[in-house]
Amino acid sequence: MFIAACVIFVLGYVLITLEHQSKINKSITATALAAVLWGLIAVTGTAPAATEMHYDDLHGTTEVAEHGGADAGHGSLVENTLHVLSAETFSLVVFLLAAMALVEVLVHYRFFDLLRARLFALGLTDRGQLILVSTIAFFLSAVIDNLTTTIVMVQIARRFFKGRNLLIASGSIVVAANAGGAFSPVGDVTTIMLWLAGKFTALEIITWGFLPALAILIVSTFLFQRQIKGDTTDERPETYETVTLSKSEKVVIGATFASFALPPLAHLVGLPPFMGLLFGVGAVGLLIGFFANTRTSSESHLSMEIEKLMGKLDITSLLFFIGILFAVGALGYLGVLAMVSTALFGAEPTVGQLVFGSILLGAFSAVFDNIPLTAAAIDIMQTTDFRLWVLLAICVGTGGSMLVIGSAAGVVAMGMVKELSFSKFLRIATTPAAV
Repeated sequence: MFIAACVIFVLGYVLITLEHQSKINKSITATALAAVLWGLIAVTGTAPAATEMHYDDLHGTTEVAEHGGADAGHGSLVENTLHVLSAETFSLVVFLLAAMALVEVLVHYRFFDLLRARLFALGLTDRGQLILVSTIAFFLSAVIDNLTTTIVMVQIARRFFKGRNLLIASGSIVVAANAGGAFSPVGDVTTIMLWLAGKFTALEIITWGFLPALAILIVSTFLFQRQIKGDTTDERPETYETVTLSKSEKVVIGATFASFALPPLAHLVGLPPFMGLLFGVGAVGLLIGFFANTRTSSESHLSMEIEKLMGKLDITSLLFFIGILFAVGALGYLGVLAMVSTALFGAEPTVGQLVFGSILLGAFSAVFDNIPLTAAAIDIMQTTDFRLWVLLAICVGTGGSMLVIGSAAGVVAMGMVKELSFSKFLRIATTPAAV
């Protein structure tokens, strides 16, 4: 089953990369892949690898097996593992869904049109614009996380770039956002996991992680801007000169941006980060409803139907995200990820092995999701040196940038920019990200 699962995953992975040739939507492939892997685990009665039996949620399953037999124990293990995986996936998907909704509010209120006009007034070429949006993405992701940052900055980039230059800008944003999230305790799921596990403090990850992350931004942006060809024709600024906002509309836009700062605050009070965004969506919705009912007869964008707003969200990207997480979760259940980590670090690793293993683990995160890889590394890396854990956070948090499906930011960008296929991202972004 171990070998069969690896073969099935690779075949599904290949089919995802050949989406444009096969005409099969990657979301369908990912969800089918997850269903097939977990279905085989259930049907064959495959037990989880011993090294993966560290979930608190699985405690008590031995007692079930003693009273209900081996089948009952296996069924309980699979069910409880899926419950754990579902909870983790649910929080990420809800976070992403809420972030998408808030971005759609900004789109509806023409904020990006106004921002586009203001930035256009700077007179920057595509190369200058690339440096600007990448730098903003880097610092913004440390505060509002790399997922939300990618959504916001790609939306802005679509107003600046066209054609291949848009693909280059999207790739640069993905790398910059992942790098910015890697030096912040709340900028990426990986750093949150390590932070909550007590591997480093918030000050340690910021102090020791900032310069390496900044180096990633500078080097990758330099390589990306060298690929820019010419200056693509932007939409004329005259299109936006007549766009003016009322005080009520400015309040809604301000509340929407304030909502992106709520996830860190929710985390500080002991709530999952997505609760902060959900609160923001609710508060913004109430503001819109209040102002819409009290507005004058003058033209306004305050009228917004929630059904139309939700209809604009890219649900297929969410399905792809869910499918990939569950498929990788099946590999974790079978011990594939633990085997990879053990092979990298060894039974009794030296400092050199931990450094080299962290780098290789970062490369693996371009193929496998960094969440289960980090979870396995937490159990396997036996070191109390926080600097090594910071290194792991940097490597795993940014290694996924080398492939478009290697990070949540890449998946989101691929969903927002339809032309950003696996192969195009490989040609444009893999080298800058790896360097």
